[in-house]
Amino acid sequence: MSDWSFVLRLNQPLTPEQADAFDHRDAFADGSVSYTLGPEDPLRYAHHPDPAKLSELSCDIEAPSLLDAIAQVARDIRLIPGLRATGVRYDDAVTLAEAAQRSGRSVQSLVELSRGQHGPIGFPDPESDTEGTVFYSWRKIAEFLRSIGDTVPETPRELAVADQVLRLAHELESLEVTPGTLRALGLPTA
Repeated sequence: MSDWSFVLRLNQPLTPEQADAFDHRDAFADGSVSYTLGPEDPLRYAHHPDPAKLSELSCDIEAPSLLDAIAQVARDIRLIPGLRATGVRYDDAVTLAEAAQRSGRSVQSLVELSRGQHGPIGFPDPESDTEGTVFYSWRKIAEFLRSIGDTVPETPRELAVADQVLRLAHELESLEVTPGTLRALGLPTA
């Protein structure tokens, strides 16, 4: 099994009641999924979180594949009344291990490229300059790898499929679509 990091979009920001339900679900007890809860009256504060971030969950899930990891969280979030997943994306900030997973390269090869030990120079500098975990921009790493001949898709196929399916499911929930129509479109009805 691998660890998969992604951001799951929700249909709405969590309410305090939903956050409480989230905190008391066994499915989320291990801390692999986190949320940001905004203040009840954001206008009273000089600084408040980005509204889009309030409708997202940061996820670090152990699963056989990225698609399995996304499906697991999308299923579990439905345990909280009123919440459902509406999309998924990658965060740009990555460790070299996450970049290796996304690019299909080994961690060691990216470490060597980052240190200029093998291959061309020009590997992107870290985005963070602190002690501890070092973060890079995935977009910059992907651009660099493409420049040296690697095939790195803009969005991994599993992530694109999961995002499209979650968006479709969200849209279908707001329509009254008959099972016959769903079958005719090639979609499951159960």
